Amino acid sequence: MNLKNEKGHIFVPDSSDQTTALLRTTHLCIAAHQDDIEIMAYGAIAECFADENKWFTAIVVTDGAGSPRDGEYAKMTDEEMQKVRAKEQDDAAIIGKYSAMIQLGYPSKVIKNSGDGLCAKELAGIIKLCNPEIVFTHNLADKHDTHVGVVLRTLEALRLLPKESRADKVYALEVWRGLDWLMDEAKIVFDTSPNPEVAEKLLSIFASQCAGGKRYDLAALGRRLANATFFASHSVDVTTSLSYGMDITELIENPDVYGFINKHLDDLREDVIERIKRSK
Repeated sequence: MNLKNEKGHIFVPDSSDQTTALLRTTHLCIAAHQDDIEIMAYGAIAECFADENKWFTAIVVTDGAGSPRDGEYAKMTDEEMQKVRAKEQDDAAIIGKYSAMIQLGYPSKVIKNSGDGLCAKELAGIIKLCNPEIVFTHNLADKHDTHVGVVLRTLEALRLLPKESRADKVYALEVWRGLDWLMDEAKIVFDTSPNPEVAEKLLSIFASQCAGGKRYDLAALGRRLANATFFASHSVDVTTSLSYGMDITELIENPDVYGFINKHLDDLREDVIERIKRSK
């Protein structure tokens, strides 16, 4: 498979040929940056890690040039940082036993604008080849503009495909804004407790980020622990680690993203107001 950007590449951890690796995909994650996948989609990674009939493939859309950096990475140029982050992402794919790791190498500014649609078209081609059962991506309430751009480009890509080539489900996951604010009935809950040593390795492999100024490894694991503890107030914990998603499958057919997210925000507003009223 030929990618459109010269910085793009496909890595297959078990050395299968690319076509085999893509065709066996059951779970496909489309993320903005190196390490976003491991932060938001560990539930899917863990599910495939434990099942020989399920395969996790990941796509990183951007080149990773603009990340904050400190320590030994402080003086690295954007070009040098891109190479470091790309290598870290491939190393994570080995640890997580991904079927394939695809890095497209687009600049963030391209992803934040629908523009000529080249990214959506490239994503559509990959999705069609993989034909996954489930697609995972960022959520519309994320506070990182590039993340929001990626979910919009992902939805555009899915709309380009015939129905038989679309995933059965599309789940939007948490990175730069958690989804604990969703009503419980709207939460898609992923058990992230299996193989905790793998979860830790997947996050810590990104030394350029964790040791370079942002402890994403500790923060992601802490959020999952908090989700598990605070999910239900009147029952004991049934797992030690959870992550949340929202089901955005309907947005393939109905592109009203404003109405969709406003409905969730209205539900939160109503719940807060009614809870206050009950205690007055």
